[in-house]
This record gives sequence, structure tokens and C-alpha cells, in this order.
Amino acid sequence: MEIPQEFFADAITSTGDRPSDGPIAVGQVFLPKTDFVAQEQCRQIIETQILAFGYGIYGWRQVPIDTSCIGEKANATRPEIEQILIRNLPGKTEEAFERDLYVIRRRIEKAAIAAQVDLYICSLSCRSLIYKGMFLAEHLTEFYPDLLDERFVSRFAIYHQRYSTNTFPTWKLAQPFRRLAHNGEINTISGNINWMKSHETRLSHPDLDPWMADIKPLVQAGGSDTATLDNVFELLTFAGRDAPSAKALMIPASVGGNAAMKPAHRDMFTYCNAVMEPWDGPAALCATDGRWVVAGLDRSGLRPLRYTVTTDNLLIVGSETGMVRVPENAIVSRGRLGPGEMIGVDLDEARLYGNSALLDVLSSRQDFSDWIKRTQKIGTLSARM
Repeated sequence: MEIPQEFFADAITSTGDRPSDGPIAVGQVFLPKTDFVAQEQCRQIIETQILAFGYGIYGWRQVPIDTSCIGEKANATRPEIEQILIRNLPGKTEEAFERDLYVIRRRIEKAAIAAQVDLYICSLSCRSLIYKGMFLAEHLTEFYPDLLDERFVSRFAIYHQRYSTNTFPTWKLAQPFRRLAHNGEINTISGNINWMKSHETRLSHPDLDPWMADIKPLVQAGGSDTATLDNVFELLTFAGRDAPSAKALMIPASVGGNAAMKPAHRDMFTYCNAVMEPWDGPAALCATDGRWVVAGLDRSGLRPLRYTVTTDNLLIVGSETGMVRVPENAIVSRGRLGPGEMIGVDLDEARLYGNSALLDVLSSRQDFSDWIKRTQKIGTLSARM
């Protein structure tokens, strides 16, 4: 969800401090529960990296929890859950602040590995905040009373209520991840990981080049297929692509047998297939970059993804019908996405885009048709030579 700025501004004010202008950044942190020496070591690692980038620290906040609703096993493996509140001391733009927090988090993660401490950061952002854990869906707000506070306001919520089926369930592997939640499997995951590793030497972006060594390795060890998908999706959104274009690039629609597809859309997806190896498998995902929220399917469409639009301008998207009860007289429209399709909301414009309209936006950003013509011409000349 979005960071409820009023809630955390009040938390800072209650300590006698005053929030600076601009957004407050929040880190949701899982620390070792019983090893207090390791806890302090983790806090020092986090604070050191934040201060090294010139940002300030308001302080730490103990996240209120109610353990009575979780099982014995979940409680035994439960981490210590704290939040660190970060001040934008340099006064950078929100976009630059968010990008720096991404680099800071990667530096923290690498330092934690080197120190051999069990540290996991659910989110470190000035835009979004993640509450997650090993408990039943209906216990989310019981375990985290913060979520029942009236000041917890957000224009979106990405929610997942199932554990990973291809990795052992742990607190840190519970969904959602930093950018997305995903129902399904990525069957090509080994090939996708190898593709990313082989292309890491060519990664480049003006805003990230000074920190490229800190970001790599991009795909982090021990992650599930969804965590790996999130690693790459996250990088793309920090390197100039918004959430809809990242989805189209990583999980494109099929262009082979779709005669009804617009030529401009076909050319764009042809470009996507040439730039990156598609992440294939039965997959439905919901994702955000802070401005856009998108939901989409893989090219096979084997996972359901249904949507409902209500009279009070609420969009509900998910794999199950009736997951949110809406009276019939409050429904404006509803339907389901087909193979490779996606739906998106531009939060700043407060505008909903259907699949065709969203692809119109993406395909109009570049002349993909000209790129294909030039590429085919070069290929023909090479063949003749």
C-alpha cells in the first residue's frame, strides 16, 4: 500500500521531532527475534548505509503486533518487526529519493550477507509500505493493528493470501514483494535467471551507473520464482520503465496466432521479445511502481484474473470471483482478462485503462514499426553477405 504520510508524521511529532517537507520514507524490517546482539548489528548496518547517502533518520518504531492469532510454528519463526523512518535531508525529488532508497537497500542486503546476520527488508521506500507474514488472510489486520487505523489511507492495496508452493514457507518469502504479487508459476525461471546473469555486464542507466556494483547481482539467491520476477521488475521500474511497460516486456502477449492484434501492438511485442527473454508460465500478477497499478496475465492465460468497477470508482482485480462483496446495484462493469492482457490505473490521473487503451499508450511512445523494419533490413543484408 501507499505510505500513510499523516500516520507517520504524527508518530514523528509524538517523539518531539518535526517532519521535514516532502515524503517520509519508511523501512519495514525483519530482524532476528532472539539474538539481541545481531539485532543491534542489523540496525547499525541499516543506519550506516542511510547516513552514507546523506539522508537523516527520525528514529525506529516498534510495529505493534498481536501474536495470539498466529500458530505455534509461525510464532517460533517470527522475526522482530520494526520500522525505520527516514528524513529526506538533501531535499531530493521523490523520484530521486526513491531510487536512492533502492540502492541503499541493496547495499544493506550485501552488508548483511557479509556480516552473516539474518536481516530482511520487506520494503524501503518513500512511496510504498509492505505488511506481511505467516498467518491466515483474515488475521492480517488482527496481527497488524496499524492497518485498522483511520489514518492508514492509500489509493491502492496489493494483497496476496497464499504461501509459495515451490519454496518452504517463511516470513520473508510471504507475498507480496516490493513491486508485485503473483499467482502461478514461472516455468522458465532457470532460463530467465541465467539470461539475467549473462546480461548483467551490459546493464547501464545514467541514474544507476554509479551504483551498478552495489545493485549486482540483480537476482538474489534463495528467492522464489515470484521474488526473482520482482527483482527484475523492480530494476526495470527504476531504469525508466513504468509498471505497464515492465509487464509488457517481461510477460508479453503472444503475437504468433493473434490475427486481431493491432499492428502497432504487434510491433511493440515483437520488440519486447527481442529485448528480453519472456518469463513464461501460468501467471497472474498485480504490480505497482508507485504511480501505476497494473494487473495482467501471461500469454497462455491459464490463471483467472477477474475485475469489477464500482459506482464509487473502486477497481477490484483478483483471481477469485466474489473476493470482495459488492452489491449488484453498485457494479458499473465487470469482466475477465484474456491471455497476455492487462488492465491498469494511472494513480496521478485517476484514470483506468483497459488492455487496448493501455497498449495504445505503450505502443505510441516509440516507433516500434520503424525499429522492426530497420532490424529486418540489417538481417537481410547480413544473410546476403
